[in-house]
Amino acid sequence: MESLHNVIDWIVSTVSAWGYGGIFVAMFLESSFFPFPSEVIMIPAGYLAYKGEMNIIYAILSGIIGSIAGALFNYYLALFFGRKVLLRYGKYIFLNRDKLDKLEAFFNSHGEISTFNGRLIPGVRQYISLPAGLAKMDIKLFGIYTALGAGIWVTVLTILGYFLGANESLIKEYLHTITLFVLIIVSAITYIYYKRVQNRRVSD
Repeated sequence: MESLHNVIDWIVSTVSAWGYGGIFVAMFLESSFFPFPSEVIMIPAGYLAYKGEMNIIYAILSGIIGSIAGALFNYYLALFFGRKVLLRYGKYIFLNRDKLDKLEAFFNSHGEISTFNGRLIPGVRQYISLPAGLAKMDIKLFGIYTALGAGIWVTVLTILGYFLGANESLIKEYLHTITLFVLIIVSAITYIYYKRVQNRRVSD
């Protein structure tokens, strides 16, 4: 428990020292080739905002912009280099054939809205940009869906840190509940989206 507190203290002090630039870099990594958990950076940022050491709006914006930049990095990586290169070097970024196949299946099954949904699903958000790039998804739609998904997740984590940043046990409890709630919302949005698509096809 003492070591856990030391790690948390180190993360908070690091975020404080690096400021908004540190949030941007960490969220860029979280959204690109390095599976850096966003909870570890945005919750402490929210806590620092509570203490008056950061502006919560700037912290959220830094996290969102970093997420979008990292997602664009993955998108263009897949777009320009293709599946073969990803499979060849994917092991260095914790990506293998099975994971890429599942990501592509997820993207193909849920369509472009999966870019939004994927940003809200643990274990998917870091890599959902890859199948979008492979599928040559429209960059404007990709940017919009990515910004919306990342914006919701970053805001939730930052607010969680703002109100509960000093209580690790409550953070774990609420983060688990929030994650389940987000997954339910994702399912509902996907259902509504497909109903609208089906209705348009019938009317056409």
